[in-house]
Amino acid sequence: MVVVVACVIAYLFLLGVVGSDPCLIISEINADNPKLDTTEFVELYHTSGQRASLDGYTLVFYNGNGNIAYKVLDLKGHSTDDRGFFLVGSVDMLPKPAILLPPNTVQNGPDAIVLYHTSAARYSEKMNVTTVGLVDAAVYMTRRTGGAEFLAETLTPGEPAFVEDETTLEGDESIERCLLSEDRWGFQVSSPSPGQRNNCTPPAAPLTIPLITELKLGGGQVDGLVELTEAPAAGPQVLVVWDGKMDKVSVSVDVDLTSARNGLISVTIEKNYMKGDESGAVAIYNGRATDFPVGSPLSQIQPLDAFVFAGPGNKPSASLTETLIPGRQLYQLSNSLREGGFYLSRCGVATWPRDPGIFWEAPQTPGLPNQCPWPKICPHSIMIPGGTDSPPHLPPWGNSDFLINELNTNTPGEAEDGEYIELWHPSGRRVSLQGIWILLFSAHNNKPYREISLSGHFTTARGYFLLGSDRLVPAPSLRLPPKTIRNGPDAVALYRSPFGPPSATQRGIPSKGLLDAVVYRQRGSDREALELSKTLTPGQLPLLEDPDVLDGDEALSRCRGLYPHDLSAFSVAPPTPLRENICPRPPPAPEGVVISEVASGHWTNHSQQWAFVELHGPPMTDLHGLVLSVFDQERRGTVTALPLIGLIKNNGFYIIGNVSGADQTFPEGSTIPVRGAVVLCYDLFSVCRAGTALTNSSLRDVLVFSENQQLLSSLSTTRGRQVIPALSRCSCCEVRSPSSWTSSSPTPHSKNLCPSSAFSSQLDLCLGPSSSDWQEQSRDCSGQIHSKMVAEVADYLEHRCHCGISAVYLQGANFSCMSGWLRVWGNIQALSDHQRALIIQTSHMNPSSAQGEFCSSPSTGRYTSTASALGLQIGLIVAVFLLLALGAALFTYFYRRRRPLDYYTMELSEHAEGLPDL
Repeated sequence: MVVVVACVIAYLFLLGVVGSDPCLIISEINADNPKLDTTEFVELYHTSGQRASLDGYTLVFYNGNGNIAYKVLDLKGHSTDDRGFFLVGSVDMLPKPAILLPPNTVQNGPDAIVLYHTSAARYSEKMNVTTVGLVDAAVYMTRRTGGAEFLAETLTPGEPAFVEDETTLEGDESIERCLLSEDRWGFQVSSPSPGQRNNCTPPAAPLTIPLITELKLGGGQVDGLVELTEAPAAGPQVLVVWDGKMDKVSVSVDVDLTSARNGLISVTIEKNYMKGDESGAVAIYNGRATDFPVGSPLSQIQPLDAFVFAGPGNKPSASLTETLIPGRQLYQLSNSLREGGFYLSRCGVATWPRDPGIFWEAPQTPGLPNQCPWPKICPHSIMIPGGTDSPPHLPPWGNSDFLINELNTNTPGEAEDGEYIELWHPSGRRVSLQGIWILLFSAHNNKPYREISLSGHFTTARGYFLLGSDRLVPAPSLRLPPKTIRNGPDAVALYRSPFGPPSATQRGIPSKGLLDAVVYRQRGSDREALELSKTLTPGQLPLLEDPDVLDGDEALSRCRGLYPHDLSAFSVAPPTPLRENICPRPPPAPEGVVISEVASGHWTNHSQQWAFVELHGPPMTDLHGLVLSVFDQERRGTVTALPLIGLIKNNGFYIIGNVSGADQTFPEGSTIPVRGAVVLCYDLFSVCRAGTALTNSSLRDVLVFSENQQLLSSLSTTRGRQVIPALSRCSCCEVRSPSSWTSSSPTPHSKNLCPSSAFSSQLDLCLGPSSSDWQEQSRDCSGQIHSKMVAEVADYLEHRCHCGISAVYLQGANFSCMSGWLRVWGNIQALSDHQRALIIQTSHMNPSSAQGEFCSSPSTGRYTSTASALGLQIGLIVAVFLLLALGAALFTYFYRRRRPLDYYTMELSEHAEGLPDL
């Protein structure tokens, strides 16, 4: 099977389409041979098909591991052969290359080969990748390697690297450049053909969609002919010829599927139609000729394949063109009508239908493979005069693809001639849209009512692309008939699909290749788009383009973030086609809303236990903008991300989950896991869902019931909580604090069950280095803050009691620390008499017998800070130093008194002192 991808050509700055002027291109690459790499080569081709000088050209080989040049070849003094080919390759290959390379020189990928046309002195081995003087580029990798993203973003922006599949062919294979459509080239894997025409055979047609392969347009003297592929799986088919002037059916013919020969079917059209000196169209539909009677108006039913043509000075209507071949150019016939008419063959290797650019003039071959000439047109040239030595600046998101930036589906007035869809590429520069598709979905049947290919188009110099109504100002690059974009409930989805329309290869709502999507609705229609939302924007409600927000027209504009499939990034704002969006200021985050209680069916064997999360906050607080995220430590990523809607109830509670009276339910199949976390987030939906880039402002509250360090670190906390049978907040004002929580029975919609002084008992513990369990926890209380000390004591007691003790139970206890010994005494609260009895029993099991003097006289305060102990230690050290200094002074005094005087030394000293007087 032929593998075709979108054209991998540099498109940084387009100077224009090179039509009749020939050019030099990278035609074929063989970077990996079976066994030993002894027949590697790079083939250049001059599209004139004649000998051409290569002076001024340089060929540079880049390594994707480091993105530096590993080979530079100055082509000065060389020229192509008489047929336009030039080979660089291994010494053992045939035909003999003009420039010989040692074996295993051309690397297998991820790598790039680039052709430059400027001073060769600019390029050297080990230099960084550059776009200065770039003429053509091929970026490639294998399925095993990957990693060519930076090279592709720099050298071929907007186009992915070509993936060479080593399993496509038996034996050797190469990457060959072939014409896709019009002047757009691409690469495919084929048998090596060094110094010869590439094997650019059009791919085998699918059995599900018939494709037009040949056409004969007569001049009124001979009958016309349409040849198409056999596709029995498509059901009954009808061929319709449209009048280009009147947009009406000229003739319709049922396709006889039994007349196929070699997989091809020929249909003859009466000579009065399909004239080469007039405009018209040929289209294939599902159905029968009776569905398209002669003289009936243009149908909005989408054809399976279509070809639109224009005679000299006689173009068809824009409505006919945009309906049959949206986003494509019609085929312009030449001025001289040959005897017998025009013969056109499908020769481009593009796999998509409804594109006249795939057809070239070629000899007619009815019932046989087409005989296509070698193309003489050039890829888009991107030589950059005055370019920069450094690659263009790439934003930090680097690998981002095209995004839907603005959407206007409903404009004031009956005409609705201001509708549009605006795309944007995060690189903010001119980028090819090769292989990009827009699908317009209807929520009534969850199927696309329009598929639009954007291949052949480019963004503006700032990365924008606009398609919309033909009367829109500024003028869109791709014009649509009025009222094409429906008002909702519907969806707009953006795909990268180089192999043709996404719906042709995927059943239902396509998800493979999905880049971005917006699901939108009208008032009261949100339930009708549930299936579209589930596939395209899971976990999110459709957007409402509210006509009451602004005076005049409004649009859905991307205002908060560049994450795809994120509806929270959009706001209702004034339309700004091809300009920076005008965004409203975001509302402030709801204040005072915290997680109050969490329960899970996994935490108890009770059959009636259901999962829920209870929020608490000021009554009637609007929860818009908050997202509840649930993480599972056993699974990477978020289990549930649920945008909250509605208001806090009058009792101060809001329940999310599968319990009676819940204000909002979990998505189907979602629940609270055994170990994980619950997060209350105020940020973009995509940020809250990812959970890896949450800031202090976006992380409103969090409860972690796990000791997984990666999860604890990502959610900015250090401790988890135990989970039997529910977790309840018992401290009102400390958010994101594990010490605010305790285990209790679930009480949705009601006040939480918390430890009470009514069940308190006296506690008297002394914990120090000799307490083995305590030593495992913290070793030494010195230097600890009070809250951490309380939490560790609670963990110590719970480890011995297993009765649900947390830091909340120790709110009435006193703490003091001296020399590493921790004294805890006072009241400890409980939930019941039974729990109090367990706590009393545990407190009498204090293992520390070597308490000594440190725990004999507790301080009178509730908590003695570590500053007191630290001051005492410093005082002791100072006293020791003073004693040592006093001892040294006494030692010196007595030593001098007991030792006799040295008179000889004294005499020498006196003489020495008299020397200066002489």
